[in-house]
Amino acid sequence: MDNKGAVAVINEVRKSVIGKDVCVIKVMAAILAGGHILIEDIPGVGKTTMANAFSKAMEMSQHRVQFTPDVMPADITGFTMYDAASGKFVYREGAAMCNLFLADEINRTSPKTQSALLQVMEESKVTVDGEDHLVPDPFVVIATQNPIGSAGTQRLPMSQLDRFMICISMGYPDIQDEIEIVKGKVQPRENVTVISQNELLRMKAEVNGMFIHDALYQYIGRLIQATRESDLLDLGVSPRGTIAFTRMCKAMAYLKGRDYVLPDDIAGIFPDCIAHRLVLSKKARISGITADEICQNILAQVKKPVLTKKN
Repeated sequence: MDNKGAVAVINEVRKSVIGKDVCVIKVMAAILAGGHILIEDIPGVGKTTMANAFSKAMEMSQHRVQFTPDVMPADITGFTMYDAASGKFVYREGAAMCNLFLADEINRTSPKTQSALLQVMEESKVTVDGEDHLVPDPFVVIATQNPIGSAGTQRLPMSQLDRFMICISMGYPDIQDEIEIVKGKVQPRENVTVISQNELLRMKAEVNGMFIHDALYQYIGRLIQATRESDLLDLGVSPRGTIAFTRMCKAMAYLKGRDYVLPDDIAGIFPDCIAHRLVLSKKARISGITADEICQNILAQVKKPVLTKKN
C-alpha cells in the first residue's frame, strides 16, 4: 500500500485552500472511495477553489456549470443532432463528460435538470435517445448549494442526496487565515499536477481492497440499524448509504497509512456520510433537533467494539 500520492494531492490543495485541512482530507477520501461530494455552505468560502485545485492536482479534466433555472437536462447529459454531412444523428457531449464535474449551486435549477445527474452519478454513464455514453474514468461530481435563503431554490430529492457519499460544510476561515488571504499571501495555483489519473485509479483499487474486521462490519450494521429504529427519524439510511459509508471508512483509514479499518475511522466519518440521508420526524423538527445531533446521539449509544490480537 502506497498512499504518498494521496498525501501529495492533499498538500497541494492545501496551498490554495487555507485553514480547511479537515475538509480537504474528507474530499480526498471521498474521491478515493469512488464517491461524490456535496458541499453545503454560504458563497465565497472557497468551494470552487477547492474543486479547481483537486482537478489540477490529479490531472483531471473539469467542467463547471453554474446552475440556474434555465439550465436544461441536455446541457448536462448531451444531445443528438442531425449531421447533414454524414446523414446521421451524432451525439454531442454534455458538461458531465469529464473527470470532475463541478455543479455550482445545484439547488438553483429545476428538479428536472437536477435529476439529469442521477444516472451519471450512480452508473458513470448517460443515456441519450436510447444510447449509453460512458463518462471518463475516474469521474467525480462536486456539487455546492447555499443553505441560506430559499428564493429561487429547489431542494434536492432524497434519491439524489443519497447518491452523494458525503455532505460537508467548509465554514468561515479563522481570523489569522483570513488575514493571510486578504494580504494576498495565498495566490491561485495554475497547472500544478502531482499525480496522474492512472495513479489515482491505482489508489482507488487499493482502497477497495482494505481490510475490515467482522466485528467492525457488525458495528457499522448497528449504527445503520439505529437510524432506522430512531423515533426521531421517519427515514433511515438505505443499503446504498451503508455501502457508501463503508467505502468511506476504508478511504479514511487509507489516508492514515493503514491497510485496515479501526473503530475511530468509522465513528469519525459517520455524521458526514449519514446526516444528509436522514429524514427527520415531526417530533425532531418540533424539538429543533438536527440530523447531525441525531448522528452524535447514535454514536454515543452504540458501543464501539474493542479489537484485540485474538480478534
